[in-house]
Amino acid sequence: MAARANWKGTLKIGELSCPVALYTAASTSDRIAFHTINRATGNRVRREFVDAETGKPVDREHQVKGYEVTEGEHILLDPEDIAAAVPDSDKMLSVEAFLPCGAVDDVYFDKPYYLAPSDKTASEAFGLIRAGLEAKKVAAIARTVLFRRLRTVLIRAHGAGLVATTLNFDYEVRAAEAAFKDIPAPKVAGEMLDLARHIIKTKMGTFDPASFEDRYEDALQELVRAKMEGRKIAPRKQKAPEKVVDLMEALRASAGVDSKEKSPAKPRAKAGTKSAAKSSTGKPATKAPPKRKAG
Repeated sequence: MAARANWKGTLKIGELSCPVALYTAASTSDRIAFHTINRATGNRVRREFVDAETGKPVDREHQVKGYEVTEGEHILLDPEDIAAAVPDSDKMLSVEAFLPCGAVDDVYFDKPYYLAPSDKTASEAFGLIRAGLEAKKVAAIARTVLFRRLRTVLIRAHGAGLVATTLNFDYEVRAAEAAFKDIPAPKVAGEMLDLARHIIKTKMGTFDPASFEDRYEDALQELVRAKMEGRKIAPRKQKAPEKVVDLMEALRASAGVDSKEKSPAKPRAKAGTKSAAKSSTGKPATKAPPKRKAG
């Protein structure tokens, strides 16, 4: 089945324009979803808006948006008011600047979309834009109205097409200092740092998204199958909390070094010779079995 576009418009760089379409790149639609059921009747239950003071249901035509200015006092906003405030969409994805691909901090990344030409006549212009971004190893910053909101989008070459990632606004990203303010200044001893480097070196690998399992989703799928087949699933045993150990001992154990031995020493060059760099001893990560699907 052909992919369905979420949005169609025009990608514009200077005087160059190209009809494009946005497609969902990441979705949670394949996750197991539950309904809330009335246990007594087996029927689904529905949510209902009620007046917070009277407890009486409020019909849809009487529901209106409100912004609280003081406790219990709201400014009411009619749908027409909100519609008038929403920026007009000209369906134009206008590129404002180019920058190195790694120039935007990941905390600003919101949601990725695939960007592709919306018709065959756009293939040549689209291919030129994509090839230019890939050749210069840059990304394009563009702005447009998406889903009734003005959004900033980061556009990068991706496979045979482009990936467009919506970006969070500056006011939406919280400062890291608030989370890191209580972290004490690090005091890392030389041996500790050598052990940490050794552990990292021996465990270097590559990112394979297929090797990471969604254990919660798998467990739900197994639970649903068991219910359908009339089987019982034994509750999982809770792991006992790990015993707190000495940091140096933990590092040595992780590095495979006996507590009585010294940490891996850096190779010293012999007189008159150059030291040779050692290759990593880490084993490549094994690929996990394919994810189970509910039958």
